[in-house]
Amino acid sequence: MPWHHALLLGIVEALTEFLPVSSTGHLLLVDAALGHTEDSAKTLSIVIQLGAVLAVVVYFRKLLGELLRGLQKRDARSVRLVIALGIAFFPAALAGLLFHDAIEDRLFGPRPVAYALLAGGVLMIAVDQWMRRRTRPIRSGLEHVGWQRALTVGLAQVASLWPGASRSMTTIVGGQLSGLDAATSAQFSFLLSIPLLGAATMFSLAKGWRGIASAPGGMTALGVGLVTAFVVSLFVISAFLKYLKRFGLAPFGVYRIIVGIVVLVVLAK
Repeated sequence: MPWHHALLLGIVEALTEFLPVSSTGHLLLVDAALGHTEDSAKTLSIVIQLGAVLAVVVYFRKLLGELLRGLQKRDARSVRLVIALGIAFFPAALAGLLFHDAIEDRLFGPRPVAYALLAGGVLMIAVDQWMRRRTRPIRSGLEHVGWQRALTVGLAQVASLWPGASRSMTTIVGGQLSGLDAATSAQFSFLLSIPLLGAATMFSLAKGWRGIASAPGGMTALGVGLVTAFVVSLFVISAFLKYLKRFGLAPFGVYRIIVGIVVLVVLAK
């Protein structure tokens, strides 16, 4: 893979990992457009997500530091948040471990991605309208994420294993359906991405390391993709959180529907 292709993939990863539009789906579409259909390219597209994970660690370093200190002191709020993250992590991790190969074989393609983009776009618009009409209180702040809300987010996140569904979309929508506002749902989603994406990328890297290392330009492409994803993700996280405090998710739903329709039209030709 040429280094400039890896640069493009790193930018696409960073722009789409935390926005509710599906990074995996967009990376698969970009790979297909660039003509990268080999297994090593698919592995690289997954592994460069590690750059985005490192960006989350850096961006939330203060919160993570407070969380670790709270755990050492057995602070109730810190323990509660870590338990919530563990509960939310488990369903998708288990499903991914059980069905990883079947998902890669059957769902890693432009058409399944397009269907997932369309379905997710409609869902986001519907949930956005429902939240606007909601009469029950909407909670703001990670202290409101208990085990029940965490389980709702975790079960919703299982749907993100379908490329195009979007881990960010499913977790944010899951948080909203549990009674959290969009910004708090996004914060919890970002923290949840550390163990989940970290585990997923390391699993894919362990399986496909030899393919990347033996491919011409493989290691260079991997390095370029990781660094690019890390740097751009830092800006995306900050901008997206500011956006969510003022606006809803409906515009992203419209974008997903448009992209899904375009992909299906192109495939039909």
